Amino acid sequence: MKIAVIGAGAAGLAALRHCISGTYNDQVVCYEKTDQIGGTWVYREETGSDKYGLSIHTSMYKSLRTNLPKEVMGYPDFPIPEGAASYLSRTEILDFLNSYCDHFALRPYIRLLHHVELVEPAVGDRKWSIKVRDLQRDIVRIESFDAIMVCNGHYFEPRIPNIPGQNIFIGKQIHSHDYRVPEIFDGKTVVVMGAGPSGMDLALEISKNANRVLLSHHMTDTIATVFPENIVQKADVVELTEREAVFANGTKEQIDVVFYCTGYKYSFPFLAESCGVRVDSNMVTPLWKHLVSIENTTLALIGLPYYVCAFSMFDLQVRFVLRHWHGERQFPARADMLRSEAEEVARRAERGLQKRHFHMMGPEQGHYYDDLANVAGVTPLPPVLTKLHNESSMRFMDDLVHYRQDRYKILDDYNYVQL
Repeated sequence: MKIAVIGAGAAGLAALRHCISGTYNDQVVCYEKTDQIGGTWVYREETGSDKYGLSIHTSMYKSLRTNLPKEVMGYPDFPIPEGAASYLSRTEILDFLNSYCDHFALRPYIRLLHHVELVEPAVGDRKWSIKVRDLQRDIVRIESFDAIMVCNGHYFEPRIPNIPGQNIFIGKQIHSHDYRVPEIFDGKTVVVMGAGPSGMDLALEISKNANRVLLSHHMTDTIATVFPENIVQKADVVELTEREAVFANGTKEQIDVVFYCTGYKYSFPFLAESCGVRVDSNMVTPLWKHLVSIENTTLALIGLPYYVCAFSMFDLQVRFVLRHWHGERQFPARADMLRSEAEEVARRAERGLQKRHFHMMGPEQGHYYDDLANVAGVTPLPPVLTKLHNESSMRFMDDLVHYRQDRYKILDDYNYVQL
């Protein structure tokens, strides 16, 4: 098969690694629109657009450290090397991705500064047509492929809620996608909207610079973390005035900055409508197993689920897809795949989850990994990954200030110890 991989971040590298492994005699090309591999782990000081007029992809800020221990962050056949700390800096993760890329000799297959502008099913045959721009030469080419793995990530298209008064508020409004360093908040009163991983982390980080930080959220679970004194938890912001935030409980606060830590939207601007994949309330659909386009099964979207052991999951998803593409496993009938997706939507609704949480895994991730491995007949991921991931997530909620000092060691497929 001739396979296109879109994006050379952690998912794209896993896709390449298995496409060239020798198990299958595939031809593969990876298109990466920036000048280096690593995807969202590449830090860039600039925000907005790059010199080619493309939106800056990365949401990485300067001081970022992982919110998961490195013991659950490697690939199944390429773990992150032993070291003193479990929680690593962004540069250590980027170095790791580069060493993975070199270990498996992936660079010859990657075309840097190649921006995919359009993907559509080719007319008449069961192939795909990709329109790609070589940014350095400003040349557009149309290339043909048998199958496509979309690995473009999902932390680059900001999700900003609509709040009455956004247009009259005279202070600054910034999304975490464009945040790099805390000095921009020196002496300010900042309302941080959202208490997901980035909202919690960034509230803590900017509290050293800001005068006051109002952490606004609607979480029902108690956050056990003892925050610094200048961080105050507040209800949802329901309105902005020229200088104030109005909260759901009726209280008001004078503020200088609104800092949106409200997450991201799944976005595939290059997929033509004829590809048969759409984003509906941030659910990517119709997909089989959060992964394969039901309308066109030679199109796979790697890496959509979140709150997961990402690099290992990418690896597993790629192996799953290749087994099916090469006929070692058969895709179910279209009606069966659609039914399976609808049943999962219903199960999640029963648990009180909205459509926009469809790809959220968290404690459920182990079931997802086992299902993929069983259906495809591939080596499963060890259960210890899910166990340690869940433990780390609890520690994050309970002691945000100190949890990154924890150190772990994996003993075997089922057990780990805290050092």
